[in-house]
Amino acid sequence: MTQYDAQPSREWWAQRWVDVLESFGWVRRLARARNYAREGNVLSIEFRGAKVHARVQGTAPEPYKVTLSLDPFDDEQWQYVIESLSQQAIFSAKLLAGEMPQNIEEVFTANGLSLFPFTKFDIHSRCSCPDPANPCKHIGAVYYVLGDRFSEDPFVLFQLRGRTKEQIISELRRLRSASPDAPPPEETLNPLTAPPVSASSAIALQTFWKYDQQLEPSLVVIAPPPSSETVLDLLGQMPLRSEGSTSGSVSAHAVNEYLRSLYSQVAQQAVLSAMTAGTRPEES
Repeated sequence: MTQYDAQPSREWWAQRWVDVLESFGWVRRLARARNYAREGNVLSIEFRGAKVHARVQGTAPEPYKVTLSLDPFDDEQWQYVIESLSQQAIFSAKLLAGEMPQNIEEVFTANGLSLFPFTKFDIHSRCSCPDPANPCKHIGAVYYVLGDRFSEDPFVLFQLRGRTKEQIISELRRLRSASPDAPPPEETLNPLTAPPVSASSAIALQTFWKYDQQLEPSLVVIAPPPSSETVLDLLGQMPLRSEGSTSGSVSAHAVNEYLRSLYSQVAQQAVLSAMTAGTRPEES
């Protein structure tokens, strides 16, 4: 089947939405719907609570009215899901950075839920057009345009299940702040010594991390590293003794592995510390 390509850079979670819908067997209807979406016939889309309201231009002079919703999760179900998300810093960090974690569906299935529609009966939609088929091409066009909205903001998908972006972020921050900090890594001997800082370049360490103003929560984004690459990968092999060197000396490979594990621990601790700091940074 030729996929809708109005947004070729669609994120994986938005493409998953499209793939799920196309798996329900509405081949001919969705083919016409893709054309409607490509041609810009979906004039507007807005949320009213957890329900989508759209206006789609068809053959009639007046646009047709389309409504679409999924079965929302109740408060208890959402509480289980958000608690599960908060227990892994990487999930919370990615969501706060506007990205859907790759294996987030496992969190929902572990709680007996499905983030995406499980069957066609999970989708409730209506159109004011005279076509008795559901989905008609107007509803189908809204399906595809919603996929593009998901690429721009993954929280739109959560809103269909009954929770807004603000509600989820607020609860994630509350739970992360309430959880105890992860124990700091044990102190180990650093094989490298930093050069002394000259008096002219000295930094007032007592006030370096101090900031007395309240931060705007919507501007605070905690993001994990974009890749596992560290400064070691950028600088290349360190000019130390090789594996076959004198007995008792530290090999270049051993030092690199030590530093790589150290950087990984520091990065993980930084994310955990940021998640538990709330919206106001703590003084060092």
